Amino acid sequence: MCGIAGIFGPPSGDLEPAARRMTAALHHRGPDDSGVWSDGKAGVALGHARLSILDLTAEGHQPMRSAGGRFVITYNGEIYNFAELRDELSRLGHAFRGHSDTEVMLASFEQWGAQKAVQRFRGMFAFALWDREEQVLHLVRDRIGIKPLYFGWADDVLLFGSELKAFRAHAGFKGALDLSALALFLRYGYVPAPYSIFQSVYKLSPGCILAIPKTLVGKARTFSPDPDDPESQWKPARYWSVGSAVEQGLREPFSGSEEEAVEQLDELLRNAVRMHMVSDVPLGAFLSGGVDSSTIVALMQAQSSRPVKTFSIGFHETDYDEAKYAGKVAHHLGTDHTELYVTPAEGQAVIPRLPSLYDEPFADSSQIPTLLVSALARRQVTVSLSGDGGDELFGGYNRYLWCARVWDRIGGAPVWLRGLAARGLTSVSPQRWDAVFRALGPLLPRSFNQPTPGFKLHKLADALCIRDLPALYLSLVSYWKDPPALLRPAVSEPDIFAPRRFRSRLTDFTQQMMGLDLMTYLPDDILVKVDRASMTHSLEARVPFLDHRVVEYAWRLPLSMKIREGQGKWVLRRVLDRYVPRPLIERPKMGFCVPIDSWLRGPLRDWSESLLDERRLRTDGFFHPGPIREKWAEHLSGRRDWQYPLWAVLMFQAWLDEQWKG
Repeated sequence: MCGIAGIFGPPSGDLEPAARRMTAALHHRGPDDSGVWSDGKAGVALGHARLSILDLTAEGHQPMRSAGGRFVITYNGEIYNFAELRDELSRLGHAFRGHSDTEVMLASFEQWGAQKAVQRFRGMFAFALWDREEQVLHLVRDRIGIKPLYFGWADDVLLFGSELKAFRAHAGFKGALDLSALALFLRYGYVPAPYSIFQSVYKLSPGCILAIPKTLVGKARTFSPDPDDPESQWKPARYWSVGSAVEQGLREPFSGSEEEAVEQLDELLRNAVRMHMVSDVPLGAFLSGGVDSSTIVALMQAQSSRPVKTFSIGFHETDYDEAKYAGKVAHHLGTDHTELYVTPAEGQAVIPRLPSLYDEPFADSSQIPTLLVSALARRQVTVSLSGDGGDELFGGYNRYLWCARVWDRIGGAPVWLRGLAARGLTSVSPQRWDAVFRALGPLLPRSFNQPTPGFKLHKLADALCIRDLPALYLSLVSYWKDPPALLRPAVSEPDIFAPRRFRSRLTDFTQQMMGLDLMTYLPDDILVKVDRASMTHSLEARVPFLDHRVVEYAWRLPLSMKIREGQGKWVLRRVLDRYVPRPLIERPKMGFCVPIDSWLRGPLRDWSESLLDERRLRTDGFFHPGPIREKWAEHLSGRRDWQYPLWAVLMFQAWLDEQWKG
């Protein structure tokens, strides 16, 4: 795992120093080595900060030139099938100096060309490839978007990098705020691809190649960052997409028995996990004790000759603590388990660092425990596997279980009646609802035994007044319901779901939600969270569920093999049954959270008040203070739980402070 950066522009003799400054800003991603390659006449410079995982020798140094001299690459990620490709290329006459996957990639480009080679890669990657013969720069990102890649313009110079820190290290970068991207952030808690928080800077969309000929440098106005833009000829080209996986699954649905489905998934996941375990440095896994991480760890341990190192973070607040469950799973599997119970003070100590670590506004508060567990793991290992992706592929989120079902029951009721019910639910504070559920716990069905039931009832109340299912989904994934109305001046908010054309092929709305989450929430929230948290500590995080063969197989399975009898991940649970007794796993879904709601009323109150001060909000000039101050007052009183919209504003305000400080 590494950091990459670079420049492409007019001929210049000053490229190398600028590229070195950009690369140095990514030192945390690759502390083991760094390098820059430049060609002043071509106007290109590639930088690389290396975290050594495979081939720890100098033969793995980057940027790396191909044996034939045509290609130069700077690359972040892992190609898990590189050994198979190496064998094939050796038979075709290629010779290798070392044993890194980077060298195999370069030989692949020489043998098959960039487009066809990428189709053969099985892994997570973001790279810049300079074709010296054609004078074309290729920017490429993996199929799901596991590894980040930003690109954009500083006047007539193209910049690219793993993080925005690299851009800020370039003297020509202006960093003007994109208010439309801010509106998107306020709704979703993250800035979705292809947008970034800065004007003229974009995220390369997952599964895309952007080919930039020398003749197009300096002509940014003719470019569209959206691979689905019908009006633009110069834009990223897709080589794979979730939409294509959905369509393939519809054309070739799984036709075997349930036992055959479980067997095939077990085999696919075993293979993916085995490939993800290839490493020349110590390796372990995050373990929460839930279905996803327990499955990954179980398959690791089943294929390991010694105990797998596993890591968990615990919290003393019962509603947020999963460490006790992880410990039981670890004991059963026989892993070498390490857990750390975090005090509120230790969790809160992370918060001042968040704006600089994520360097783009980011409001998923589970970034806090993810940073803590990454720090814990890095004490013993350099690579850690995670269970991310299981929810989106196999129907694990609560909204998949009840969204359509609730709508079937309430959709036909008059809006005024639903509004009355909503007011009744919100007339009782979340804390009082929690107390009621605790008191009635032994008498309620098992499905009612949920963490933070008060917050969930208030969220249900918001949903009661929605007009249709798409609006209900948008409401459920929104932090602020009407972000443009919050901003000064008013701006338009792009519709990130409109281009997802695969939806028209899916008649089931639950599957539509799963596909949308896989294309948006997963790469732009979950994977960003894990990438920044792990790389902050120079830890490589790998995600076996997101092997594209697993993704494609999951979309061949019928929804009935994922969601059954009010429970998600049916087929995945049957795989896990082979390794872990069901009683160790079966419990309500918790998520990887911290008690932001109570922290805002307690130890974080002064910090929050300073960022949400009405005079400051007016002076900064981005927000209308009224709606924010109203939610802040209601949250402090305990009448409503507004932790999510408030946390989004707080994270932006803290990020803004960091920008000014920088």
